[in-house]
Amino acid sequence: MKPPKLEADLGIEFYASKTPGIGGKIRLIPKDFKVEEILTDGSEVKLQTEVPKVSGWGRYLLCILEKKNQDTLIAIRRIAESLDISPDRIKIGGIKDARALTAQHVTIAAMTPEKVSKISIRDITIRPVRFVDEELGAYLLLGNKFRIVIRAIHGDEATVKKRIENIRGELEELGGMPNYFGHQRFGTTRPITHKVGYYILKRDFEKAAMVFLSQTGSFEHPYNREARQHLIETQDFKTALKRFPRRLLYERLMLRHLAKYPRDFLGALHRLPTKLQKLFVQAYQSYLFNRFLSERIRQGIPLRKPQLGDHIIELDQLGLPTRICYKATEENLPEIKGKVDGGRAGIAIPLIGFKQPPSEGMQGRIEETIHPEDFQIPQMLKASSPGGLRLVFTPIIDLQVREPLEDRLNPNRLMFELGFMLHRGSYATILLREFMKPISSP
Repeated sequence: MKPPKLEADLGIEFYASKTPGIGGKIRLIPKDFKVEEILTDGSEVKLQTEVPKVSGWGRYLLCILEKKNQDTLIAIRRIAESLDISPDRIKIGGIKDARALTAQHVTIAAMTPEKVSKISIRDITIRPVRFVDEELGAYLLLGNKFRIVIRAIHGDEATVKKRIENIRGELEELGGMPNYFGHQRFGTTRPITHKVGYYILKRDFEKAAMVFLSQTGSFEHPYNREARQHLIETQDFKTALKRFPRRLLYERLMLRHLAKYPRDFLGALHRLPTKLQKLFVQAYQSYLFNRFLSERIRQGIPLRKPQLGDHIIELDQLGLPTRICYKATEENLPEIKGKVDGGRAGIAIPLIGFKQPPSEGMQGRIEETIHPEDFQIPQMLKASSPGGLRLVFTPIIDLQVREPLEDRLNPNRLMFELGFMLHRGSYATILLREFMKPISSP
């Protein structure tokens, strides 16, 4: 089965299951896509739950952030503006889906619960929980629980039910799925961040800036597309600043700069938050990872049987990657196979960066056209990326599937709900596509 063109363009070229999908649509209403975060210490945040009185001592205030249909970085920026502080004082464990109802932890340095409790922002709720001595980071995040409804499913109930059961069985037999980066890693409504990152790495800052400002997305608001198209045709940054809607916050930051300095595209990119500058390059690394993973599958190289030259990461008792990593050699290959079979290690593909070399062996030949030194960017040092490793396979934890029901929002169609947990860094949409086998991404 061929994936949709959008997914193929992002390097996502294969399915783990062979059963035809059920189609359908996701995110038709916000409550259909719920995400709740779990930390490694067992702390779990649930949507719309009461928070006890603030307790503890420490330099950082731990809070629960709930948002609806909001980009995580924009939500953080709005909270920072309300508190009159730098966004750098607010730390998160991971970026959550924009088109969803999500709940997650954040820490705020040197902040009082009273100030946080006064924040009032539409579709954003933040509630103080306790003081802690350590600021939040990705290493403290275990994963996310998802509850997702797929709607507008064509077909009779018996056929849909059978396909769901077959797909679930195939995934359970495999023990998980390929650990692709999902399409929201590249932009949900406008998947272009990896393209911006590509041009930054090529030191073509004009092209990088113009792709971010003017490339349209088929899922974004028509008014946004019209404003971007007008900029392509006129190259008039002053007029674009007037036409671009206020919700396009980051684009407007760049346009304000370009309206004054029309040829300073590098300066315009520097107007963006550091997190976003890094995200461009990291998105390109993610795109390369997807391509490398797809090519490994195409060539029939196993995802759970280590080969000579593969990068290996040892896993902790929670199944999360540790900092212990090495390459598979003739001497250690038998031991590594035992660790992988026992769930104590996993095969990884590099997110190639200036400190992260490619693989060797068969996997290395797939990666050999990429040069680590390209990811050191003198003109944008904050965007430079050392790289890292990412597991090629991820487990699906506590997969629960409900019976298909009539979809009252879509007459003569079906809907069904599934719940599951994924480790940090793994994408719910990659699991959903197994069930849906969409002809176009939702």
